[in-house]
Amino acid sequence: MPNPTTSLLSIRGLVKHFDISGGLLDQLTLEKGRLRRRRTTVKALNDVSFEIRRGETLSVVGESGCGKSTLARTVIGLYPPNRGQVIYGDQRIDHLTARQMLPFRRRMQMIFQDPYASLNPRMTVARILEEPVIFHNPGMSAAAAAEKVADVMDQVGVDPKWADRYPHEFSGGQRQRISIARALMVDPEFIVADEPVSALDVSIQAQILNLLMDAQEQRGLTYLFITHDLSVVRHISTRVAVMYLGTLCELAPAASIFNQPRHPYTQALLSAIPRLGEQRSRHIRLKGEVPTPIHLPSGCVFHGRCLYADERCRQEVPTATPLGPDGLVACHRVAEGKM
Repeated sequence: MPNPTTSLLSIRGLVKHFDISGGLLDQLTLEKGRLRRRRTTVKALNDVSFEIRRGETLSVVGESGCGKSTLARTVIGLYPPNRGQVIYGDQRIDHLTARQMLPFRRRMQMIFQDPYASLNPRMTVARILEEPVIFHNPGMSAAAAAEKVADVMDQVGVDPKWADRYPHEFSGGQRQRISIARALMVDPEFIVADEPVSALDVSIQAQILNLLMDAQEQRGLTYLFITHDLSVVRHISTRVAVMYLGTLCELAPAASIFNQPRHPYTQALLSAIPRLGEQRSRHIRLKGEVPTPIHLPSGCVFHGRCLYADERCRQEVPTATPLGPDGLVACHRVAEGKM
């Protein structure tokens, strides 16, 4: 059982698959002179389990298509899981109806990757920011809501005098600040940030990251941070979760991940980071191709590209081995003490 005093969110055996079979005619295939119906399923998440502690930033990294964004949207309730549990505090929330989820909506917010797509182009910034606070506080006066909008806009570095402007009148960095302001309007305690800086210039990325870290310190926020940028991960993370093909490979404190990665995939991922002053590259070149999440390989999902895979890796799915009190790794060779 998760400890409610330290764990804000607990994920247990989360599975999310998407049926992309299409209509009946798309599913029919001719095999040996007979029509057969075949369903096509994308296995986006496969038995993912971890906990997020209060006040920490847990970053999730991995290649494109590894299930990071699906994990974020399933945790926040935008996608219903096929199996598994999402426990917030001491209450399970993955099976709740939309009405039953309302008390949790003000405690859990999300910052999306594309700030322009996530903001209503027909609404002014003032209306965009007023909408959630008025919805969750129906007794709040218009004057109080306007004051809160101005206060939060000032906190995120957007001039409150621009409240009557529309999203298209702002730059990308300003729009992301507005998206962060919208998430903060209802005073949440947990925020899922899905690639919040990937669409921004490097100089603007630093500003947004500092803004998120300042908000965390001032408000005691907890973050689930989705990104593919390892430099961002090192800057903002308390712990790091590494995913591959919808499977959690390794979870450890940020310093441990960068200084002593244990899983072969984590080692290969970090070896690709360019380092100034090194004459010889330490890049680990993986063999093979990335498998499709439609047809997952047997055993360890990484065995087809792993430099250390043996017959056990090809046949048996590894279980998570604890790495001290703060992490875990799913690798047979680590469990056997060979790495």
